[in-house]
Amino acid sequence: MAKLKIGGTWAGVVEEVDLHAWTLAMLRDCVAERSNSPSQSINLICAGKILRDDAVPPQTLSQLGIKNNAKILATRASSPQQGISLVAQEERCSRLARIRAAATAMAERHSDGALPIEDFNIEVEDQSGQKVRLGSETDQRAVMMGLMLHAKGKKLIKQGNYKDALEVLSMGEESFSLCDSKVIELIDNVPILQIDMVWCYFMIRDIRWLADAGKRLEIARIGIERAHGKDSLRLRLLQGGRFPELALHLRLELLEGVVAYHTGQLEKSRKALASARAKFEQLQVSDEALSFVMSMGYVERDAKRALRMNNQDVGGAIDFLAEEKAKKLQKREEDVRRRNEIKEQKRYGMTPLKKAVDLERLNELVSIGFDKELAAEALRQNENDTQKALDDLTNPETNSALQVAIESRKRKRQKQAKDYEIEKVVRMGFDRARVVAAFEAGGGVEQVLLRLTAQPGIEPNTDSTGTSNGGATSSAPLPNNVNSDDHLNTTDEVEDSKTERDKEMEDELSADIAKADALADYDIEVNVEGEAITEYLALLQTASH
Repeated sequence: MAKLKIGGTWAGVVEEVDLHAWTLAMLRDCVAERSNSPSQSINLICAGKILRDDAVPPQTLSQLGIKNNAKILATRASSPQQGISLVAQEERCSRLARIRAAATAMAERHSDGALPIEDFNIEVEDQSGQKVRLGSETDQRAVMMGLMLHAKGKKLIKQGNYKDALEVLSMGEESFSLCDSKVIELIDNVPILQIDMVWCYFMIRDIRWLADAGKRLEIARIGIERAHGKDSLRLRLLQGGRFPELALHLRLELLEGVVAYHTGQLEKSRKALASARAKFEQLQVSDEALSFVMSMGYVERDAKRALRMNNQDVGGAIDFLAEEKAKKLQKREEDVRRRNEIKEQKRYGMTPLKKAVDLERLNELVSIGFDKELAAEALRQNENDTQKALDDLTNPETNSALQVAIESRKRKRQKQAKDYEIEKVVRMGFDRARVVAAFEAGGGVEQVLLRLTAQPGIEPNTDSTGTSNGGATSSAPLPNNVNSDDHLNTTDEVEDSKTERDKEMEDELSADIAKADALADYDIEVNVEGEAITEYLALLQTASH
């Protein structure tokens, strides 16, 4: 009779096992009974392989290669989702498709210098907050899309939605793969994405991903060392001697230890988990240090983050928090400045190749005495070529043509504004002919409404059911921003009205990346990791006896 050491869902020793008579089903039933779990939910793993009993007739444990004192891991498979309707599954697939489509559309719009539809630009920055351009336009688009999808994946992880997070992270991985490898080998976003994917595998507890997890972790470790330098020396220099990556390395080592355990590499697992535990202890914040930093006016979460990233040094943590506050203020000011720039660029319209007018080149022309609006038109027509724009500005004939184009656009803008306001009032239920006549008499929307409601017998039209299509009285609330020209196209090319945008999803993606900061990828609460380290060290202890 043999003994089998079981770990995982149930930990203990199954004695008096006849390896030549017992089948896998009999062992599974035994473990299921002792763990109080359904037999069909139990998976058994030995030497890194999932044990299967689909042969006819069933093979004995001996025929499956199981020997006396073999170590077997028992896991409880995720139960199939019950009651999820086909409609719900379709909605999930639709949402994932919307995420991909929105990220693709935004990356295309923001990577090539085109005038953005939104009032913001998406730009790639390094950890110091400096704008960077990576490789070609194709590379920039691929990186931008990968970063957006990675940010969305991390948001889903925080929400505990690991399956959807895996799908979105896979999309991000695919996007990064379209980029020249030389361009992205010195950034750590790709290896961090690999770690995030394996973390999802771990949280789902699906052993089918075991082999894939090991490969991803190897890629992650190589990529992290290449980006951060040997022993993170490059990162340490960039971060002024700080330790922002400690929690990330803890998670990496934990996952390496888990994969090693499940593939029977117990000594490798023990070393990885021991290193992870040391980092976990290093990341524990003392009550005294936390209390001191919080007494300086910082909230608990920010204080903990600062202490963890500064190796528990209180002075360094306070300096770090002051620097982060200054960076956030500078970022807000930069965002306001950029929004104003985009608003200005929209007034000038787009070049024939759908690019925005280059404001830096525009200011150069203004600095030597040219009218700003005239100079902008010259740059717009000449694809931001300063010399050609200068030639047009100094040539009386082309200069005159530029002025005509500006006046034509102004008239077009005025007509668009008027048409827009007419449509607003018509949608309130008034007769179009009367609305047009009221606008012809002059005045803005409020004056037109007063004029329409002051005329006896004139009320908003009703629809076929006899209900009013809007309460158009002098006290009726006007639509927000009715006098704003934000809805107008300064040129025909600013936004193709036939192009449908998923604004809701695009806003969701832009909010995800707006909330992130340069150190967001390293900002990990390690409570779950700490519990997992304890769990697997206990499994190792059981396996060694």
